[in-house]
Amino acid sequence: MTPPRNRRDFLAQATASATLALAAGTTGTAAAATRRDRSALPKGPADQVTLGKTGIQVSLIGMGTGSVGNGQASNQTRLGVKAFGRVVRHALDHGICFFDVADQYGSHVYLREALKGIPRDRYVIQTKTHATKFADARSHLERYRLELGVDYIDIVLLHCMREAGWPGQNQGSMDYLIKAKEEKIIRAHGTSCHGMDPLRTSARNPFVEVDLARINPEGLIMDDKKPDEVASVLEEMHAAGKGIIGMKILGEGRINTPERKDASLRYVLGLGTVNAFIIGFESTAQIDDILKRTADAIAFLKS
Repeated sequence: MTPPRNRRDFLAQATASATLALAAGTTGTAAAATRRDRSALPKGPADQVTLGKTGIQVSLIGMGTGSVGNGQASNQTRLGVKAFGRVVRHALDHGICFFDVADQYGSHVYLREALKGIPRDRYVIQTKTHATKFADARSHLERYRLELGVDYIDIVLLHCMREAGWPGQNQGSMDYLIKAKEEKIIRAHGTSCHGMDPLRTSARNPFVEVDLARINPEGLIMDDKKPDEVASVLEEMHAAGKGIIGMKILGEGRINTPERKDASLRYVLGLGTVNAFIIGFESTAQIDDILKRTADAIAFLKS
């Protein structure tokens, strides 16, 4: 006779089963994702992809520089200029040419040093501003370009929108970013959001050409703990022609076992709505690991 299981045993088995289901791509949305048009999947992890209707091409995988980022510092900047530069150059050598930075992370000058001598057309920079007024946004972009050592910035996002009414609160900065695009100081503008209400607003607002969205199959550090809820808004964004860049793919390091990493990559790639995604790499080994896992995930979804 099989002895009765206690609550701890039950929970352990349930967790193990859920992880295996994710790894196999059999959760509700992940299962639906694998039925999407596989021809739209990139051929490999270093492939160039286009962000919605912007015309901007980036590598499928981008390097984030804001892990635990606040107060103008992050895990990436805490590596120091030389180590940060080694990670960036390793990324470039392996086809990763998309870099996400922000004033809040203090990573502008670090990226400038890392990219010295690299032709400007070989990389794409995305940064963010907390400015709400026209003059402040203009001042930010003047400073950002100096810190980054560039004449133009590819993508500038309104950073960390938290309310549904963010367009009214940021009308001045939006007006400047639209003007900056006309003057070819930037190539595209958009948002990063913290919350479902601002995310829904971004899906419907024409100012948003690019959105940086938190997405993974476990609902970790996301705008909703139910991944399907977020995925449905990303569907709306995708249908509207917006460029979608995924972040928190590994839940800021909390998705940390091989099976869960693989499951998350399969899930995000399988959605068919996320054009590219960024990972906060802190070492060359992490880059090599994610490149291989992404290649395996693409092969899995195409099989």
